[in-house]
Amino acid sequence: MLFYRAGMFVIGPESAGAHPGPTCYRKGGPLCVTDANLCLGRLLPEYFPHIFGKTEDQPLDKDATVAAFHDLTIVVNKQSLEQKGREYVPKTPEEVAMGFIEVANEAMCRPIRALTQAKGHDTSRHVLACFGGAGGQHACSIARSLGMKQVFIHKYCGILSAYGMALADVVYETQEPCAHTYSADNFQYLDARLGELTQQCCEELQRQGFESENITTEPFLHLRYEKTDCALMCTAAKKPSGGTAMTHGDFLSSFLDRYQSEFGFTITNRCIIVDDIRVRGVGHSAVPLENNIMQADKPPQVEKVVEVFFIGGYRDANVYLLENLRNGHVIPGPALIIDKNSTVLVEPDCEAAITANGDVSITIGSGAHRIIGTELDDIQLSIFSHRFMSTAEQMGRILQRTAISTNIKERLDFSCAMFGPDGGLVANAPHIPIHLGAMQETVQFQIKNLGNGIQKGDVILSNHPSAGGSHLPDLTVITPVFYGDQPKPVFFVASRGHHADIGGITPGSMPPHSKFLSEEGAIFRSFKLVENGIFQEEAVTEALMAPGKIPRSSGTRNLQDNLSDLRAQVAANQKGIQLITELIDAYGLNVVQAYMAHIQANAELAVREMLKEIALKTRERTGKTLLYGEDYMDDGTKIALTVDINEHEGSAVVDFSGTGYEVYGNCNTPRAVTLSALIYCLRCMVGHDVPLNQGCLAPIKIVIPSGTILSPSAGAAVVGGNVLTSQRIVDVILKAFDTCAASQGCMNNVTFGDEDVGYYETVAGGAGAVSKTTDETKR
Repeated sequence: MLFYRAGMFVIGPESAGAHPGPTCYRKGGPLCVTDANLCLGRLLPEYFPHIFGKTEDQPLDKDATVAAFHDLTIVVNKQSLEQKGREYVPKTPEEVAMGFIEVANEAMCRPIRALTQAKGHDTSRHVLACFGGAGGQHACSIARSLGMKQVFIHKYCGILSAYGMALADVVYETQEPCAHTYSADNFQYLDARLGELTQQCCEELQRQGFESENITTEPFLHLRYEKTDCALMCTAAKKPSGGTAMTHGDFLSSFLDRYQSEFGFTITNRCIIVDDIRVRGVGHSAVPLENNIMQADKPPQVEKVVEVFFIGGYRDANVYLLENLRNGHVIPGPALIIDKNSTVLVEPDCEAAITANGDVSITIGSGAHRIIGTELDDIQLSIFSHRFMSTAEQMGRILQRTAISTNIKERLDFSCAMFGPDGGLVANAPHIPIHLGAMQETVQFQIKNLGNGIQKGDVILSNHPSAGGSHLPDLTVITPVFYGDQPKPVFFVASRGHHADIGGITPGSMPPHSKFLSEEGAIFRSFKLVENGIFQEEAVTEALMAPGKIPRSSGTRNLQDNLSDLRAQVAANQKGIQLITELIDAYGLNVVQAYMAHIQANAELAVREMLKEIALKTRERTGKTLLYGEDYMDDGTKIALTVDINEHEGSAVVDFSGTGYEVYGNCNTPRAVTLSALIYCLRCMVGHDVPLNQGCLAPIKIVIPSGTILSPSAGAAVVGGNVLTSQRIVDVILKAFDTCAASQGCMNNVTFGDEDVGYYETVAGGAGAVSKTTDETKR
């Protein structure tokens, strides 16, 4: 479904489904991506069956689609004119529809980039395989955005699942648990078990009617490093034994190769555990495949010429029927290739070729270079929003893939973000809510504290609460980015990860009884983890072991994991730099920085609209726009909040005056955590997806009295404030806004260990009830 919200083009995630379906289905449905393609001439109603409408005998209704886009265009132009003034050039319905297509394509690219990156692959080195009735309309644009040079579309792409089921082989698998180490002492046992499971597979497939010559088997071992939970199912099909491995093949080489590919490293001197033994048997189908189609002996037959809208206007496009095309036919774009179950759009500067099997192979051209200015364009705003968020998400994938600790790799206790030249948050991937606004405080502290001391080749490490930290185990790695001959950083990237142990008076660095910050582990305020491009291993090791100099305290108990995870955070930042640098190379530094500011302004607009709506409802209910909420910690310390909303400006003063004093314990909460709680609640209450950035807080003046539990002194213990008090802050904010009841109010931390190892985990709890079902509370 298509939406225009707070000056942005938004695609989904809501879907109209098959019923009522898009507007063009004649059942009163909303505008969808299908409607946009129809409006632009990329779908031709005359080639669709007459199965629409309540009587299911009508054609696609293009007139209704065009009328709906006309109405939406009026809304878009009105809001844009109010926001941008006289210089705004009104959009046509086709330009609005084209904008939604561009945003939809970028939205589809995001998960492709993220999932491919998670497996350690580069999208530009692959072919885009396209299927589904609508896939062919977007394939060229998506492939170009992903850097792919080739698209492959099967001739039955519209019904590929059904076609595949008809040709499918029958697979039967047997599996049993193992828990042995992968070592020469156990090779005989593992080979024997694989042999027994192989026999079981063959017998079952023969029972189903397959002859032995049509049955193949493949052995697998489910392997993982000791003391990790990330197991990989490995085959030795391409790794013959060589005399030193198991009879069934060299599973060790297979595991190491795959681990290196997916995670970017291997772990030396660590045992490998066999979790499971599996054999896959395949009974091969005897269904004959289709013969090759005829060779082309004349030019392809053009059915008609239609106008199709692209960026820049309408262009003539030839229409071809796939059933009339032959092997060797070449179709230059723009063109439409139509089949009974799908429509393929060959975009300008692309070229389609028909293969011997009748499939479509499209070569992707570079496309015309499009110049984007620094002035706000709501279509480009949505596209840049996706690109910035995609950058933060891919940073997270790299961090997860290259980190070694369970805490980051498997618990996913980390966040990644990018920041503007002033340190203001631009995009924060939806990782850990407590990190949402806190990292901005950290980056801005470094800019203020180090000033011109931030040099090219530096990477900064920080975790101090007074420097924007949340609690000490959350180590933030910040990389300034210099571009060209710019003397100062043009943007920053940062990653924050929870390290399972950084020293302190208890294993896990989460002491329940700490009274001072120094008891909670190693402290970094503005530490240069990398200086002049050199990783400062000796210096950071010394700092991580420094808590051991304090009586009853210890240095880090997981030094190698700390160092490996810090390197992973540096690598994640480097990925972010690469992606944003590519954007700057493509669009120019001034354009990228302009859209960083535009996206922050858009988030501000969304929050202002939300505050105006809340103020209106509050005035109707109480006769005023003053909100209040309070709650208490277990020791009786009060958290008080007064919210005074200006209903005309959509601004608010959020005042925590009346909150209790700093405590002689560790439930004190750094200011950055309070900001994170506030930005989290605001985003929840907006009711729809908005960028996570500093713009969310722009309409809000925040008052947090110094010396309170929400703004403690520099040496106060804070480890409990990050995981317990933060929950109470959220409860108070939602209570003041009358959104929902209090949650269970704690993250339920579990920690244990000894002198050599520390472990930390959180256990989920319940959320508060709501008084009524609204769009906001559903989220």
